[in-house]
Amino acid sequence: MARLTGARPVATRRWGCATAFLLLLLTVQAAQKADLSGDTTAATINHSLTLLQRLQELLQNGNGSDSVLRVRSAASDEAKVFHTHQLLLSLQSEVFESLLRNQSVITLHEPPETAALFEKFIRYLYCGGVSILLHQAIPLHQLASKYRVWGLQRGVAEYMRSHLASESSQGHVVGWYHYAVRVGDAALQESCLQFLAWNLSAVLGSAEWGSVSVELLLLLLERSDLVLHSELELYTAVEGWLSRRQPEAPVAERVLRAIRYPMIAPSQLFRLQAQSAVLARHRGAVQDLLFQAFQFHAASPLHFAKYFDVNCSMFLPRNYLAPSWGSQWVITNPARDDRSTSFQTQLGPSSHDAGKRVTWNVLFSPRWLPVSLRPVYSDSVSGAIQPVRIEDGRPRLVITPAMSSPDFAGVSFQKTVLVGVRQQGRVLVKHAYSFHQSSDEMPDFLAHADLQKRTSEYLIDNSLHLHIIIKPVYHSLIKVKK
Repeated sequence: MARLTGARPVATRRWGCATAFLLLLLTVQAAQKADLSGDTTAATINHSLTLLQRLQELLQNGNGSDSVLRVRSAASDEAKVFHTHQLLLSLQSEVFESLLRNQSVITLHEPPETAALFEKFIRYLYCGGVSILLHQAIPLHQLASKYRVWGLQRGVAEYMRSHLASESSQGHVVGWYHYAVRVGDAALQESCLQFLAWNLSAVLGSAEWGSVSVELLLLLLERSDLVLHSELELYTAVEGWLSRRQPEAPVAERVLRAIRYPMIAPSQLFRLQAQSAVLARHRGAVQDLLFQAFQFHAASPLHFAKYFDVNCSMFLPRNYLAPSWGSQWVITNPARDDRSTSFQTQLGPSSHDAGKRVTWNVLFSPRWLPVSLRPVYSDSVSGAIQPVRIEDGRPRLVITPAMSSPDFAGVSFQKTVLVGVRQQGRVLVKHAYSFHQSSDEMPDFLAHADLQKRTSEYLIDNSLHLHIIIKPVYHSLIKVKK
């Protein structure tokens, strides 16, 4: 980069740089404001790319530089030197405007990770664009926040929200969540938390599971919308987390008490009691929950509900992918016509209901019309039916039991439909719809999906990938004091 020369006063150099930049900007704006009102010879002359190129050359060559940034980092004995232009930095950052008000050479101290991206950051200030990789998101967001470059800060946050599904060797969503908590970005925090909940099985087997904080783990364990194969899979992952992290006893006991033991079969609970070192170490803290789980499996749910509150999270299933809880359904060419399927689930999580099955019928319609869009007779002389475009309809999914049974007493069913999408080469859950027994269908199911397009984000190889989960929920019919 070219060095500053002392031939001209600082004020003169600044005025020359500002004048040159403003002339270039005004030239482009004048061309873009050409009068196009009815004149067929009018045209827009756009040299904005040339302007960007010249701004890049200003940074690269240091031509007309009137300020110097020296960036120091603990990782290096040498400072990185940038010959810059006060006008451009001040236009983008109020922090730089303040720092350069009374001095032309400033020294900045940055951590190694942000110092490594400082040239990329400065280039954004000149050109308004930047390329970014997953591992660069946090340090670039830190630079944007520190120097109050709000456009870049918002852009990086949006990049993070839209790249949660991107595949990386060590994982990144957990780290992004922890960063969002530190900086108070509630939107990014919620996006990360939802992604982790709906794709928990993929996270449990990854390297980033060990970096989950106590606070994040407890938040996840509280949720009933976790998508994973079974509660046993969750316990196994939690056991591994506890073995690696070795938290203090109160923390470990709080984590273990968040496991929903009634959702684990008695044979598996016996095995855990005999083989789990973590459970043996903290048996006293969860003994009451284990005993309650065995009672839950041994008694009739109606009888059990007389003495225990079954309307709490301990007895509410999560979104389990095991076959006894639902079925996957891949619909090829979903925009073509109506489809139907059927499958069976276990009546309830209690072993008392293990041999009882419920058959479910499912109807999918790609172009169902709500009442407000259905054809009606007009008041015209011909009395013709008003035409309705096919694309005005929306997909419809109806899930109904194929039978009724006295066994259903005390049980209601929550239906959850997961929609799988392909992102960055992986099939992940991006949408989840839930509705209860009082309704046979979800009113807003795929309301914004365009199934007519093969490139629709809702389709994988022109197929709609659904996973339908039936969550039996016990409730008390009779309450008796213990």
